[in-house]
Amino acid sequence: MSGNTITRAQLSEAVYEEVGLSRNESANLVEAVLDEMAKSLIDGETVKISSFGSFAIRHKSQRMGRNPKTGEEVPILPRRVIIFKPSHVLKNRVNLKGDS
Repeated sequence: MSGNTITRAQLSEAVYEEVGLSRNESANLVEAVLDEMAKSLIDGETVKISSFGSFAIRHKSQRMGRNPKTGEEVPILPRRVIIFKPSHVLKNRVNLKGDS
């Protein structure tokens, strides 16, 4: 793992270079896409991006956990978590890159 992280600014720059929109338009486009994805997830919808993967919400029930320092049992409250399932296309691309 290289530890590199891609930022919104880098995504906007990639859109600017690839599509040819202005930098402001590219940044607005990236923000609009991310906002729409977030709204859909908040509403409990699955977000599927062809050849990339799916984002979905999973409901986790309350359960008992353990404080690792003290060993004391503590309840972990129910919550919603985001899961990502990569597509086979993405998995194949990642594995081909790793073999190079």
